[in-house]
Amino acid sequence: MCTSLIYRDTAGRVYFGRTLELTMNLPYRVVFFPVGFENTSQIKGETPLTYTAKHAFFAITMPVVLPAPGARPTASELKPLEGLNDKGLTFSLLSYPNASGKQPPAPASKGVLSAIDLGSWALGQFATVAEVKAALQSQPVMLEALPILGGAVAPFHYVVHDATGASLVIEFHNGEMHLYDNPVGVMTNGPEFSWHLTNLDNYTYLSNVDRSVSSFGGLKVMQPDSGIATEGLPASNTSVGRFVRAVYYAQFAEKAASPDHAVTTLGHIMNNFDRPRGITIDYPESGGAQMEVPGLDDRSGQAYATEFSCWTSLADLDRRLMFLRDYRSLNYARLDLAAFAGVREPRVMLLDGLTGAALEGTPVLMNSRAA
Repeated sequence: MCTSLIYRDTAGRVYFGRTLELTMNLPYRVVFFPVGFENTSQIKGETPLTYTAKHAFFAITMPVVLPAPGARPTASELKPLEGLNDKGLTFSLLSYPNASGKQPPAPASKGVLSAIDLGSWALGQFATVAEVKAALQSQPVMLEALPILGGAVAPFHYVVHDATGASLVIEFHNGEMHLYDNPVGVMTNGPEFSWHLTNLDNYTYLSNVDRSVSSFGGLKVMQPDSGIATEGLPASNTSVGRFVRAVYYAQFAEKAASPDHAVTTLGHIMNNFDRPRGITIDYPESGGAQMEVPGLDDRSGQAYATEFSCWTSLADLDRRLMFLRDYRSLNYARLDLAAFAGVREPRVMLLDGLTGAALEGTPVLMNSRAA
């Protein structure tokens, strides 16, 4: 359902990319949250937690409750799925069906943070992964049922990165929260994160060096093309296969010499995880687990569900730039957080409002030098 990874350029600057795959489009909105934005996290029966943003941030968001036709949710009603703040901290929410389970009771005297508010809490409060990790040692966090997902209990895990390249996984497994330092900077979905790291023990042979010539007895053999080094990579779009491929691409993609080239390189890397509709399908009778939203159905009467890349985001953590594209576009819309330095109120727009920004080539060619 989702793939995320970090990439570094020749100077060690950090860039982050992720895709989000579902079987339908949610009412995604892009939001700018300013310094001073106040939010309250409230779980029924628990002490609410109110916090004020010390850092401005961009986020791709979703509402907890499906809006009525024509309704416009407020910024407070929108929950970050992906974001970047003014210190270069990123937050990502990725699907993880095994999150729910029995949770320990929270202290009655302490405000409780709903897991669905982790994004606004982390992006608005902290500058580094170390700060987030330290705060979570004493901050109670609980899962809650989400109306937009038909009452499913927050089926997600979460990743935080900072401008140094530090990476933290926040994972609820059977209701219990675990914090993992992420040495590879990659995340997909299930099984649990620690399993993915152990599974890398099965891929010690991977290298980006083509071994194109060999011999068997007296027979010399030679590859007719380059690329044999990738033969050992898993080919499927499962979370297990994508995790290994993401580690490979993040490790071996050539390091760009400038930030602009690094963003372009990251875009090429993430293209390897871009999924068109119909590449894999699930029929209802097969019993495949899909994240469905009551009242939203993009399948137009189709007899199957198909996951596709609803959107892809790239982030330049050093320059505080975010690049977004949805399924209908191959071009990225660029968002510069520094340009919002004087803005004191939230800004909200539909993600698909950024679709279609393309370079018109006709006038460029028309005005070029005559041959």
